Amino acid sequence: MRTVTTNKIIDTVENLLLDSCVNLPADVKNALCIAKENEIENSPVKILDCIIQNANIAAEKNIPICQDTGITTVFVELGEAVLINGGSLNDAVQQGIRQATKKGYLRRSIVADPLQRKNTGDNTPGIIYTSIVQGDKMKITVVPKGGGCENMSKSIMLKPADGQEGVRKFIVDTVINSGGNACPPMIIGVGIGGDFSYAPLLAKKALIRKIGKRNENPFYSEFEKEIFNEINVNGQGAQALGGKTTVLDVFIETAPCHIASLPVSVCINCHAARHKNAIL
Repeated sequence: MRTVTTNKIIDTVENLLLDSCVNLPADVKNALCIAKENEIENSPVKILDCIIQNANIAAEKNIPICQDTGITTVFVELGEAVLINGGSLNDAVQQGIRQATKKGYLRRSIVADPLQRKNTGDNTPGIIYTSIVQGDKMKITVVPKGGGCENMSKSIMLKPADGQEGVRKFIVDTVINSGGNACPPMIIGVGIGGDFSYAPLLAKKALIRKIGKRNENPFYSEFEKEIFNEINVNGQGAQALGGKTTVLDVFIETAPCHIASLPVSVCINCHAARHKNAIL
C-alpha cells in the first residue's frame, strides 16, 4: 500500500484549479492560432486574435481567462493500492476548491439549492467522479467549466433504429443551434451508449482529450472527423459571427448499452477549455 495524505490532495486540487483558470492548455491555444491563420475574412481574424490576446494576458498577469470560473468537476482515478490518510477524499477535494476560490479571487458561482438559489459563497461543492484503477497512484483532473457552454449541452434517448444518421443529426443540430451562446470556437465532447446517466459523463470526460487526438476505434475516429467538418462547413465561425472555425475539435467516447436504447449526450465547451491534471 502507498499512502497519500489529504493535505497533499487539498494542495494539488488548489494548485490545479488556480492553474487551469489562468493558463489555457497549449493544445487549445495552438488550435486557436491555427484557426486564425486559416481565416480569410477580417472579422473572424480579429475575433480570434482577441481570444488569443486574452489568453496571453491572463497568463502574463495571472488572472482568470474568463470571469466565469465555472462549476468545478474533478475526476479522480484512485489506485487500488492507495491509502488516503488524514480524512475523506471528498472533503479534501472540496477544501482544495474552497482555498483556490479564495486565493485566486475566483467567481463564486455555486448555489446551494437549484430553486432557492442561495450562493454557497465559496464555489463549493464541486462535482467529483471517482474511479478505481490498478496501481498505487492517484490521478486528479480538475475541469472548471462555465455556465454558458454548459447550458447548451444536451442529452437524448434515441431509438436504435435512428442509427448513426440519427446520432450525427443530433450532434450537429445541438452544436449549430447553440449559436453564439457557448462562445465559439467550441470543443465538443460526445458520449454514445451506456444509459441515461452515463452518456453525459462520457461526453464530459471526452473534453479533456488533447486537440487532434482521435478515438482509437477507426470507425469513431472517422465519425469524429465527419462531424467536425460538417459543423465547420456551416460557417458560423468564431462567436457565431461567420468564419471557417466553429469547433476546434470533436471527441467521441462510447460504452456498451441496452439492446433497446441509444443514449447520446453532447457536452459543449467554449474556447476557454480549461483542465489540468496531476499524478500523486
